[in-house]
Amino acid sequence: MMAIGEFSRFTHLSVRTLRRYHDAELLVPASVDPVTGYRSYDVDQIPTAQVIHRLRELDVPLADVRHIVASPDPEARAARVADHLGRLEAELDRTRAAVSSLRRLLEPETAPLAVDLRGVPATTVAAIEDDVALDDVIAWYAGAMDELDAAVTDRTGPPGGLYEDALFEQGSGRVLVHRPSSDPPRAGRVRPTVLPTVELAVTTHVGGHDDIDVTYGELGAWVVANALAVSGPVRETYVVGPRDTTDASAWRTEIGWPVFRLGG
Repeated sequence: MMAIGEFSRFTHLSVRTLRRYHDAELLVPASVDPVTGYRSYDVDQIPTAQVIHRLRELDVPLADVRHIVASPDPEARAARVADHLGRLEAELDRTRAAVSSLRRLLEPETAPLAVDLRGVPATTVAAIEDDVALDDVIAWYAGAMDELDAAVTDRTGPPGGLYEDALFEQGSGRVLVHRPSSDPPRAGRVRPTVLPTVELAVTTHVGGHDDIDVTYGELGAWVVANALAVSGPVRETYVVGPRDTTDASAWRTEIGWPVFRLGG
């Protein structure tokens, strides 16, 4: 048996932390003197203390740590740890994306944006559309594209999407995703649709979509500077995307803003 101070030195957990873990019933001493209240620990508790230490270094919540330590099932323990590690990795990815975007925004000089004014003829597509909340767009898009991929066999071009102004302005709006097809089917939510003729100011966003808003902003500034006005939903064309490669640096997304030239 070891006094709390000795156990602290062996485990690199402070006495204060050990007391807190005892109060939380996370790491209960092997014995507590009923008169003095002194806590004593068994040598077999050292590995448990070290596991708790590592989990807390990974910011695993105390409630989850308690379940992991108390579970007699190794697979259940591993599943809980894996779930938390997945959340940490996702958060790390978001942090890296935010840092990359900030660096891009803070560059003192940026290369001129390449913009193409393009007349796009009416196009026959297989489409799915619905009113979607901005926070749900990614999940909705993934499900809609899976359905399109299953339904459309004669694909005549890359997939794309149309995004109503209200989606960005009000947080919810009409979204249409599509695959060009010479003979679009009717299956489930998939319907034949003709996208109307439109004039677009088009630029290409290179890489993942975490900082696509920066390219949107640059294109918007270009439109204003060139005396053009936006009219209609924004169009995106996924020339190279996650369905083509898992390498996000290879993705190419064309952003097309419907425009018309201002008079004067």
